[in-house]
Parts: sequence; C-alpha cells; structure tokens
Amino acid sequence: MRKHIVSMFLSLDGVTQAPGGPTEDTSGDFRLGGWIVPYADEAISSHVHELLAQPFELLLGRCTYDIFASYWPHVAADSPSRGIADQLNRVPKHVATHRADTLEWHNSHALKGELAGAIRALKQQDGADLLTFGSGAMVRQLLAAGLVDELRLLIYPVALGHGKRMFGDDALACAFTLAHTTSTPGGVLITRYTRSGEVRTGAFE
Repeated sequence: MRKHIVSMFLSLDGVTQAPGGPTEDTSGDFRLGGWIVPYADEAISSHVHELLAQPFELLLGRCTYDIFASYWPHVAADSPSRGIADQLNRVPKHVATHRADTLEWHNSHALKGELAGAIRALKQQDGADLLTFGSGAMVRQLLAAGLVDELRLLIYPVALGHGKRMFGDDALACAFTLAHTTSTPGGVLITRYTRSGEVRTGAFE
C-alpha cells in the first residue's frame, strides 16, 4: 500500500490559511495572507527539493489545484524553479473536485465518488506515494478518516489569531512519531511526523 504524505505550512496557533499570498484565501475576513513569504530561504528550498526527490503523485484539493495550475505550467525555461515545475507538470495529479471537466493541467484526474473511499482505493493501487500540498479542507476530511500516514509540517514563528486550521474537531485520535526535525535561520521548524498507532494515556501518581 502506498503512503499519503501531507506537506503543510502551519502557524504557532495552528492556522494554515493563505500562507502564500494576500489574495490566496480571504474568506472569513482573513487579512494576513502571505505570512510565510518573509521566511523564505535556502533551507526551506532544500526541504522542498528533498520532498520531491522520491517518486510521487500529487493528491490535491480543488483550491490548491487551481493555484498550482495557474502557476507551474507557465514557469519560464530559465527560472530557478523550472526543475520543480517540470516534475509537477509531469506527474499524475488526483483532484478532489465536483468540476471534472475543468481540469486542464496535464495528467490531471478527478477523484470519483465519496472522498475517503476514493482515497482508500487510490492507496491500494500500485504506484508512487501520494503527496499533498496545502488542500486544507480535503486534509481535514482525510485526518478525520485516518487516511494520512505522514505529516511534513513547516511551523512558522507567528501567531495569526484566527483563520482556517489543519485539524478539525472530528480528527481521528492517533499518535505520531517525530522522525526528523530541523530549524531554519529564520526560526521555521521543519518536521516530519509518521503515524504510529493509537494515542496512549496514563496518570501521574
């Protein structure tokens, strides 16, 4: 069975909304879009390259898909991001959407049927691991269904006060193991958590 890996930008207070730009997602009167931009550096770039170094297929929610599809196919040939663009343009892209007829990015496929069932079937197929960037609404549903195997969290030293969060109240209780962590010069924690069974509890005597 292939794994489902989620890469997410996270504030200290758990917000994931609109990390990349002011107009990315202003719903709920969110006015702090672009909060990761001041922290961009070579350490984060290296993390992204490492994440994409292993075979993968993309699994995206519709909003993140639209953001990616408006950018990556149009990266200039001499851009420093061209290598990443070539990878993302080439790989299969599985999309949670009700508008299957509007998936114009190369090698894009709409998930069919109920979301959790579609992901379970996809994980059973042969192929590379499934990699999700952002896609908060979809990820919250998959965390509730216990279908996320690994979290690659970039935790930024900001508290945003309000906004959409990664975990909903219906998230499935489970334990994760910290497999790797490092920090950037700007104070961003780059972490890798792998799912490791049920939550253990106890009591102090």
